[in-house]
Amino acid sequence: MDSPPSTDPAASALDSDPAAASPSASGLRDRFEAAFWERHANPWSAGTRILVYPVLMCAVYRRDRRLFLAALAFTAVNPVLFPRPARTDNYLSRIVLAERAWLDAGRGTMGLDYPNVLNVLNVPVTLYAVVSAIRRRPVGTLLGTLGVMVLKLWWVDAVVKETGVTGRGPDADSAE
Repeated sequence: MDSPPSTDPAASALDSDPAAASPSASGLRDRFEAAFWERHANPWSAGTRILVYPVLMCAVYRRDRRLFLAALAFTAVNPVLFPRPARTDNYLSRIVLAERAWLDAGRGTMGLDYPNVLNVLNVPVTLYAVVSAIRRRPVGTLLGTLGVMVLKLWWVDAVVKETGVTGRGPDADSAE
């Protein structure tokens, strides 16, 4: 049974032609931003980015500058490292699309409202993880790192649910 094409605002951005934008400075910026989000919606981009934080904590714990710099470099290029995905109806792509829709709606990432309060709670947990790694406390580093990841994944899951982003399947282009 074929599913209808997505009506997600974030998913429809993936279907737009970036070349159709005006050549003005804001048009160029919009095309760059659209290309960034389109490529970042690749599940490999989202999935590998989730794993960067534990690598950073490991690098801090081990005092490994090369690993730390490699993780930072990977974080910087990750959103554009992978190609635009053929489909975005998988959970990892929906995380990215939901985050874009959330930010485009001006809902921010920090605040006392749910789910943004999860990011506020993440600040002291992140500090605990970093301090534990600097002091080479393995249990604190592990617990802090897990806490950061749980809070971040909880936040993105809540954003996916609140935005209702569903992505688009392989036959979305042919159904239009």
